Amino acid sequence: MERSEKREFVESLAATFAETSFVLVARNDGLTVAAVSELRRKMRAAGASYKVAKNRLATRALEGTRFQGVSPLLKGPTALAWSSDPVAVAKTAVEFAKTNDKFVVLGGALGTQTLNADGVKALAELPSLETLRAQLVGLIQTPATRIAGVLQAPGGQVARVLAAYAKKDAA
Repeated sequence: MERSEKREFVESLAATFAETSFVLVARNDGLTVAAVSELRRKMRAAGASYKVAKNRLATRALEGTRFQGVSPLLKGPTALAWSSDPVAVAKTAVEFAKTNDKFVVLGGALGTQTLNADGVKALAELPSLETLRAQLVGLIQTPATRIAGVLQAPGGQVARVLAAYAKKDAA
């Protein structure tokens, strides 16, 4: 890479870090091309990006961002993954690490909070953003249906009592 290409790469990576909410750092020592392709495909499906970058360039791109705390993790063959949905990236990386022993999650950063590997694994256990939204909508709808049921019950009971008296009088 020439200097101008390196500069452009650092600027584009820094712009990406400014827009995202979570950055994951992983060691990818000895992964095959097929394994990396599979990981990239899974990351794309989860709405995340995965990139292998030179540590020095990645460190320069991280300078001045809120993810600066992950810079010490950038030693050896590392890769970066990021997304606006932190749970999706963490889940995808942790699941892939379970099936491939050459891929190791080192840590990450959620905003200004730096996470170690255990923190990323804990983040991966959380429900996804879509699941949380669905649960929230369900919680909001539940009281409304209960209120409607409670309001309808007295009217239905009165109607049944009147129908019973009507049947009694008819008999």
